[in-house]
Order: sequence, then C-alpha cells, then structure tokens
Amino acid sequence: MSDDTQWVVPFRDLDLGAIDRVGGKNASLGEMIRSLTERGIRVPDGFAVTADAYRRHLAETGLEEEIHAELAALDVSDVATLQATGASIRQRIRATALPEPICEAIGSAYEELSRQYDMTEADVAVRSSATAEDLPTASFAGQQETYLNVEGLDRLLDKTRDCMASLFTDRAIVYRVQNGFDHRAVALSVGVQKMIRSDLASAGVIFTLDTESGFPGVVLVTGAWGLGETVVQGRVDPDEFWVHKAMAREGHNAVLRREPGAKALKLVYGKGGTHEVREVRVPRHDRERLVLSDDEVLTLARWSIDIEEHYSVHHGRATPMDIEWAKDGRTGELFIVQARPETVHSQAGAPRLELHRLRETSEVLVRGKNVGHGVASGPVRVIHGLDELTGFRDGEVLVAAMTDPDWEPVLRRAAAVVTDHGGRTCHAAIVSRELGIPCVVGTGDASHTLATGREVTVSCAEADEGRIYEGKLDFDREVIDLASLPESPVPLMLNVANPEKAFSTALLPSAGVGLARMEFIVSNWIGVHPMALLHPERVTDEAVRSQVLARARSAASPVEFFVDRLASGVGLIAGAFHPRPVIVRMSDFKTNEYAGLLGGADFEPAEANPMIGFRGASRYYHERYREGFALECAALCRVRESMGLTNLKIMIPFCRTLEEGRRVLDEMEKNGLARGQNGLEIYVMCEIPSNVILAEEFADLFDGFSIGSNDLTQLALGIDRDSEILAPLFDERDPAVKRLIAMVVESAHRKGRKVGICGQAPSDHPDFAEFLAGLGIDSISLTPDSLPDVARRLAAAGKDTP
Repeated sequence: MSDDTQWVVPFRDLDLGAIDRVGGKNASLGEMIRSLTERGIRVPDGFAVTADAYRRHLAETGLEEEIHAELAALDVSDVATLQATGASIRQRIRATALPEPICEAIGSAYEELSRQYDMTEADVAVRSSATAEDLPTASFAGQQETYLNVEGLDRLLDKTRDCMASLFTDRAIVYRVQNGFDHRAVALSVGVQKMIRSDLASAGVIFTLDTESGFPGVVLVTGAWGLGETVVQGRVDPDEFWVHKAMAREGHNAVLRREPGAKALKLVYGKGGTHEVREVRVPRHDRERLVLSDDEVLTLARWSIDIEEHYSVHHGRATPMDIEWAKDGRTGELFIVQARPETVHSQAGAPRLELHRLRETSEVLVRGKNVGHGVASGPVRVIHGLDELTGFRDGEVLVAAMTDPDWEPVLRRAAAVVTDHGGRTCHAAIVSRELGIPCVVGTGDASHTLATGREVTVSCAEADEGRIYEGKLDFDREVIDLASLPESPVPLMLNVANPEKAFSTALLPSAGVGLARMEFIVSNWIGVHPMALLHPERVTDEAVRSQVLARARSAASPVEFFVDRLASGVGLIAGAFHPRPVIVRMSDFKTNEYAGLLGGADFEPAEANPMIGFRGASRYYHERYREGFALECAALCRVRESMGLTNLKIMIPFCRTLEEGRRVLDEMEKNGLARGQNGLEIYVMCEIPSNVILAEEFADLFDGFSIGSNDLTQLALGIDRDSEILAPLFDERDPAVKRLIAMVVESAHRKGRKVGICGQAPSDHPDFAEFLAGLGIDSISLTPDSLPDVARRLAAAGKDTP
C-alpha cells in the first residue's frame, strides 16, 4: 500500500465494510457509488481522508495523550468547564499543520477530483466522518462539522484540520460519554465531496418512515431553497412531502400530502475570497411555491426506497434511512449527498401505543409543528446564544429561535424544546425525538412570545399541531403493548377523523377503517364551502370573497385547492392503512354546519331542524350542491386512480329512499366512481328506520351496510341529538334500537351483504360491543382509544362462550 492510499481513499474504492477506516458517512457514500449508481441514483464523487491520517496528525503533534488525559478528568455536566476544555482541544489541533505525506496525498486526490469535473479547483464539501458514526444503533448526526464551497488546496487543508478538531466539539464529547463510547476508540475521517449547486435550486432531508409515528409505509421528503444545511440545522421551515412507498413502487403518483413551508432564508455561495457561503432572504414568489415538482419528489422517494432496501439487506433487518439530497440549479439533476441509518424508531423495540391526554386546557400561547406525541410542563428558559446555556436548569422548557448542535448537553436536561424555526427533520426535532422529549418547531415567534420563568405546558398529543399552553396542566399517560392485545372474535375497525393521526393510528392491530369522516378534512384542512370555491362571484360579502380566494392562492385554481386538499387528507388515511380497507363517508354536514364554512352562508338554506333536513344523500344530486359533490368525487377518484389506493371504499350517509340511492349512484358514475369499476365498493349508512325496513332492497343497490347508531337512535326514539333536555333519554342500548340493529344484520346476511357498525355506542359501552358480537355482526368500528379495551372484552367473552 502506498502512502497515498494509506492516507486518502477514493469513494469508489469504499463500501460499508470500511467504517473503521473512513467512518460511517464516507463508507456509506462509497457503498452507494459502488452499488446503487447502476439503479440510476446519482451521488457526487470524492475521496476520504482516512482515520489513520487523523491518528498520525495527533501523534505527530504530541496531543493525543494530553487530550485523553483531560477528557478522562472532565465532568461533562459542568457546562463551563466542558466549553473551555473542548475549545482548548480544538484550538490545539487546528494550530498545527498536517504531516507532509498527508498533505501530498490530499493534494493529489483533490487534483484528480478537479480534473474529473473539468475544473481547475473543484468546489467541494468537507465533511467529518467519525468511525462510530452512522451506525444503525447510534446517531452521531450533527456531532462534527461540515464546511461548504471550499475551493483551493490551502483552504481544503485548513478545513480538513478543522474537521479533525471537531471530533471534540462539546456535543460530541458529551454524546460519547453518555452513550458509552470510549474517546480513544473513536477516530475521525474527513470526506471531500464535489459540491452540487443547490444554492441555485434546492436541497433537503429524506426519511424512509414517518418521523413522528415511526410508520414505515411512507417516505418523508423535506426541502428548502439553497444549500441543505438550512434544513438540517432548522434555520428554515421547509416544504414537506409524504409519499406512499408501495404505490410509488407501482408507478403511481403516490404523493399523499404536500405542506408548503415558509422557506424565508437560503444559504448560497459567497462572493469570492474566503467567504464560502452566505445567508440571504428568499423572494416572496419563491417562498410561496414548492421547491420540488411531484415528479422530482417521486424520483427522490423511489431512490430512497432503493437505498433503504439495499441497506436492509446489508444489515439483515429493516433499516429505515436518513438521507440528504440536493438539486443542481444549472442542470436540474437530483443527487443523494448522504445516507445514514435512522436510529430512533429503528431501535424502538416491540410496538406499543403511548397515549397522552390532557385533562384540562388553558390559553394557547404558541402553536407550531409537533415532534413526538408527549406532554411536558416546566418553566420557560429562552436561550439566545451559547453563552446563556450555563444558566439552564434541569426540567426547564428550552425556547430558542433554533437549536445548535453545541446545545445538545443542555437539551438532554430539558423537559421540552420549542423553536421559532425548523421542520420535522431539523436538528431540534432529531435530537428531541432521540431523547424522547416533546418538541414544537416552526412556531414563528415563541422566543419573543414566551418569557423566561413563565410556567407552560408543551403538548404534542393533539394531531399535527404542537401547542404551548399557559400554566401547568394535568394529563394522563397510558402505554399499551400492542403485541399483548388478544385477537378479537369480531374484526375491529377504527373511526378516523384526523388524517394527521392516521400513521400512528394505523399501528393499532385493526382490520382497517370503518368510518373516515370527510367533514373533518373539509372543515379543518380546507375551511371553505366547496360552492364558494366553484362560484366565488356568488359570495356577496367582498371581504369573505377575498378570504376565499386567498385561502386557495397556493393552488392552480380554487377548485384544484379543494380537490387536492381533500384527496390529500383521504389519501393519508387510505395510505396509512393500505392494504386494509378504508371506508370514507361522503360529506355529512348539516346546513348550519355548511353555512359556518368560509363563504357558506350564501349557499345554504336556513332550517329549523338541520338534523333531519337537507343533509347526506339528498344533497348529492340536488342543484344546490351537485357541483360540490362532483368535487368530492374528483378527490376520491384521485386517491383511487392517481395514487393507486384502491383499498378506499365509499359510504353514502342519510339515504332516505331507494330512489334516492339510485340517483346518488348515477351521480357518482357520472363523476368517475362507478360501483364495481376497478373493484370499487359503495356502502350505505343504516341510520334511518327505512334503511332497516327495506334492508333487502337497499342490499340490491349497495355492497354493504354500516350502522350509524347515533342517528338510528335519534330517529327510532324521536329524540333530537342536540337537545340537552332530552339527553337522559338518548340511549343506543334502548330495546327498540337493538331490535332494529338485529333486524338489519339478519336482512343483510340473508342477501349476502356484510354489515358493520361505525356509531359511537360500542366505543362508549363495551357491553354493547358484546351484544353486537352475539348478533354475528361482520365488523365493529371504534374510536382508537377504545380498541384495546373492546378487544380484551370480546376475547374474554369469546372464551366464556361454550
């Protein structure tokens, strides 16, 4: 072996077996270049300065023994001493020139790389790669330094030395101590990689699972304008895209969700001299558009799936990945610039469901994106810079514009973390997830709104939104071992309203979704009456009309806004549970609820009793709403056809007569949803006595029934569900209601149709679930939190039955 190959190795000569020589990051780059470029995955080339070069540098400077003696005596909980010791070590490593053979080897490799890219002096990224880094069992993300847009051999040698010194950043020292890594056993290699001109385009981070729930069926792609460090460090709120893995493999446009970020800043090349990169503001027109097209998102997702599969084979087990990507603004080409195993969910052990429920609420002070599902309380500590960390106390809520990797020793002592900027893949999110503490990112103004000493409760237990409440609130925490749940003798399905909880809910051992409520998506994700989007000129209030158009500004048209958002919400639920069936109920707002949507007042009649008024099936073929129903159909067509999620089934609510059922089915067929086409099943709610009386005739029109026990009780007993006075009489267990349920189950089975229940009764009353099981009902759909108890009860009842 020559000196050159001893100190420097090209990426193409490396693979995952070289971690002890070149660290995890460099070994991974070599592995991808050797094994995955044939699949079309582009990885920028470069070379690794080996760990042997690092060891020789320390040995020749005489620093090795004194450094490790200082570290052996260091108490890492003493922040001030830690900072002083780390700074001293780093300065001494930087102060001494690299040995001449190493400089020569780096110079030769850099010259060759520059020739390869037809450049006099290539612009390169200089990255640290520790020999214990990027293992499937340990995350060293952000522990050492990266330097971008380094040009010229002198600058390269300087940054190589700086990278070596960064093995002793405060955060790296603490991480090794707290994770049981011997300082002497960890060395540092330096990766030198050709830069991608993403400063002229975009870059970001990919996870091959949902980062919050650990759901493995999706790829999460995040991105922002400029170089990718802004996303990694959490300096910007990036765009986010979720892609369904199975459907992407089959060639479908499987982008389930697109969430635009603020993207206010970007990192670009400096203007000459030694100013390698600089931060600039992003123009408004760029902030308002997504950084990637669907085709680009799907390309990155498919590459990521290939990378995950390759690493899973290598490790002999499922290996979700944390990947960095970049787009070259000159050529439009996409590249993968890093890939490492994800280390939080992959080490989570047996599946379990952890439920946090607030027992009380108070004023919401700040909102942002939640990371994790926990709840924590404590006094606020606003941190503006590294020099303020010494004042941090255990159990405080750390609030900052953004966190820095140097803060990790303090983050470990925080009850929760709140930042102004960042997305779900930023530094604060990754570290908080690993530590298991609640984190809310992208709040915008938390560091200005919250004052040090103020008692708050940080909640990540409420869907996709993280909230910071005034004061210390009580909450319940329950951990359910999903593997220990018994198998129910009756298939248990779930009632799901919120798409943002779909991935975590899908981890429950259910038979699918018996009721996906479209109304929640329309009211919370869209917020505008569909007819107002179709006919904004008919909205009489100019201010409201302006709000309607402003809400839809991000889409190609107001109509596309509705269809895309609705398809996204339904697609998330269908994708989360795929291939299990998901039954989505078409909109079942009452007229007073529709009127409450933005722009809705101009399209809805005033009714004395909306509960039994213009609702459900009656709207779908009526001139007042037919066009709105067509948009609902268009969204579901997109889920089934474009996304490929044919596990989606459709349910018609409040269908009063057989003729009404026929008219609705005709309307659906006109809008691309023909029963039986591409396996489409259409169910009908059984919630009106006529549905029971004519069950066999309804069975000729529809593929099955789902009992809505709330409305069936209302109409069987003549009780307005909204009446507080009559509330004591409202009971789904009334003998009349139970008789009707028994009748429809018998009639449906006589016609060979399945019948389930999606009403609230079995969730609230486990004995009612036992009654349904005794009837031989085909499925019971429950609220997610009630499934474990009902499963246990039905399993026990089944054992007791002779």
